[in-house]
Amino acid sequence: MRIVVLGAGRVGNAIARDLAEHRGFEVTVADRSRDALGRLAGVAGLRVVEVDVSRAEVVAETVAGHDLVVGAVPGPIGFATLRSVIEAGVNTVDISFFEEDPFELHKLAASRNVVAVVDCGVAPGLSSMILGHCEATWDTVESFSCWVGGLPTVRHWPYEYRSVFSPIDVIAEYTRPARLVANGRVVTRPALSEVELLDLPGVGTLEAFNTDGLRTLLRTSTVPTMKEKTMRYPGHAEMMRMLRDSGFFGEQPLEVAGVRLRPLDLTARLLSDAWQPSEGEEDMTVMRVEVEGTLGGAAVRHRWDLVDRYDRSRGVSSMARTTGYTCTAAVHALAAGLHRRPGVVPPEDLGRNQACFDAVIAYLAARGVMLRHSVEEAS
Repeated sequence: MRIVVLGAGRVGNAIARDLAEHRGFEVTVADRSRDALGRLAGVAGLRVVEVDVSRAEVVAETVAGHDLVVGAVPGPIGFATLRSVIEAGVNTVDISFFEEDPFELHKLAASRNVVAVVDCGVAPGLSSMILGHCEATWDTVESFSCWVGGLPTVRHWPYEYRSVFSPIDVIAEYTRPARLVANGRVVTRPALSEVELLDLPGVGTLEAFNTDGLRTLLRTSTVPTMKEKTMRYPGHAEMMRMLRDSGFFGEQPLEVAGVRLRPLDLTARLLSDAWQPSEGEEDMTVMRVEVEGTLGGAAVRHRWDLVDRYDRSRGVSSMARTTGYTCTAAVHALAAGLHRRPGVVPPEDLGRNQACFDAVIAYLAARGVMLRHSVEEAS
């Protein structure tokens, strides 16, 4: 199977290395950054090509002749890149955090006989699969809550945060209005709002705030109560609100010393350095998913806890592991023919497919990404 990974950032790097370990895959990685591609030099089973994947015609040329595409590009170009891949008629698994509605491409994907799995990271992604699994196997599902965050193991002032993603994508979490579901209706809250504290075993106290992470679930799920919150070390939300409300994330160009630029672009460039993990810096991914409903006629609450840490043996960050390996698990599921229906496929649809769900969970466990599942009666 010939696979091309679009994007060689930290997550794309982890995805490419993981796929290259499978003898049945021929893997190509495409990126315009020579430095990013250089970090993959010498990896057995990998071929790299230096191209600008922000251009539609380049994407079409790059994916031609491949059996599957992995989309790991920054959010601002994610939707256009996905459309180009679908137009080229190639199946894809995508992790890009773009703002547009992926279902706008559903008819195109179906007409091209393309399976396009979207939002296939840890959250959205794995969290959505869990909900889809519950919806398919329970009597009823009444509520879904997800708290998730990637954090440095050691806190460093001022931000106490590091990112393996494009800063633009992280900032988008802090600016996009957060859509939740309450009493069966979609409601909107400001990003970074409704901060709560959570005490997590082995981690300590974290804060959680509203972000727009439900995404495709808003369209595909009928669960009457749903929320997703991002977790950081306490104090982070207040700092990000200060930057946002002061205009540092603004998208309207300003003239400064005769140059017109968007505050967002300058801020993202500065935060790229401030949030850049140092070589070998350890991180962790923390996620808690709670689902309530009825099963076998009894009211139940199920909880899935994930605490994943930096892989010292491979030098792979936890967030790259949890995001990237969920994506590669889906690639393997498609390669095995576990999902064949064309169109835009949200991750919860993979969760509703028992074979896909079991395969993803087993694949992650084999790489040490372990979910701890607990059950209790709900009132």
